[in-house]
Amino acid sequence: MSSDRVNSPNMKLEVVVFSVSDVDRAKAFYENLGWRLDIDVVDGDFRGVQMTPYNSEASIIFGKKVTPNNPGSAHSLVLAVEDLDSAREDLIARSVNVSEVFHYAGGPFNNAVENSSIPGRDPQGRSYFSFASFEDPDGNLWLLQEIQTRPGSCVWNSTRARDMNIATLANLLGETAEYHDRYEKTHAEHHWWDWYAPYLSARQNGSSPEESAAAADRYMEKVFHVLSR
Repeated sequence: MSSDRVNSPNMKLEVVVFSVSDVDRAKAFYENLGWRLDIDVVDGDFRGVQMTPYNSEASIIFGKKVTPNNPGSAHSLVLAVEDLDSAREDLIARSVNVSEVFHYAGGPFNNAVENSSIPGRDPQGRSYFSFASFEDPDGNLWLLQEIQTRPGSCVWNSTRARDMNIATLANLLGETAEYHDRYEKTHAEHHWWDWYAPYLSARQNGSSPEESAAAADRYMEKVFHVLSR
């Protein structure tokens, strides 16, 4: 079997399709999570709703006559998060019943052993090994999987670059400096570029200035332990 990635066609996971018993209820649930509504199509007895998790390149589809009628059949749909605690806190604030953090006795997704789920984080603090879970109103099960670093083999090389002209970049840097100025006045000494990097990354991935500033603040506290004066 060839492993030549240069000549391999792009294949991106785009959509996961599953069943729900009440389309409007499911739509409201996922909207409450802050997920983007892409389409809501009605055609006779058919209805299809597509929604996308925040910052995700893959979406979900549910509706009426979309799949065989088997609500709650989706199991272990995985959402990758960088900070498991923050993700849990966000869901709890949205009145979602989220499990405590756990890890698998035999490694990620290993349900072959008895009592496979163990309370608490992975003892070694490894990426991919710590989880939390929640269900939608139909019992479709979602897993939050904390992934802070990825092995080089798990990152696809891409020849595409974001289109950003000099004027746009200059404006974005000016905005970053403005938000960093507020941070610098209230926090301990630090390197400005350590704050700029997560802010710019968040903005380029679609976050608002306020969301990006909060992400940069969390990064500085977690990675560099920079706290308010």
